[in-house]
Amino acid sequence: MTLVDPQKTTGDTAPDGWVRVCALDDLEIERGRAALLGGTQIALFLLRGADGAAGRVHAVSNLDPYSHAHVISRGIVGSRQDAPTVASPMYKQVFDLRTGVCLDTQGKEPKSLHVWPVAVDDGQVLVRWEGER
Repeated sequence: MTLVDPQKTTGDTAPDGWVRVCALDDLEIERGRAALLGGTQIALFLLRGADGAAGRVHAVSNLDPYSHAHVISRGIVGSRQDAPTVASPMYKQVFDLRTGVCLDTQGKEPKSLHVWPVAVDDGQVLVRWEGER
């Protein structure tokens, strides 16, 4: 897990309100990585682009709202129609990585993952950080 202190990563290294989390090269295509921002665990996913190379990065809560375990970064990346998804490794609920909405509740009450905006600047992954969640 990458440990990030949002108090020490603002200013010169990232625009106001954004936190540098890692280098883009630290991420593997279609594999999750967990990062700790303050006391909040996030899961980062680098998706495959249309040309097969690295594409868009998504950041969602690493906390599975159904099992209450921090495991989303270990989920299976996939897609439903045009939606990039991750399936929880615990009970297999499927979440849209763009919105956090659960697309397959496995018969349980609908719940969502928190989603953070992500930008890549000069090979660095930045997350819009509002503070503790």
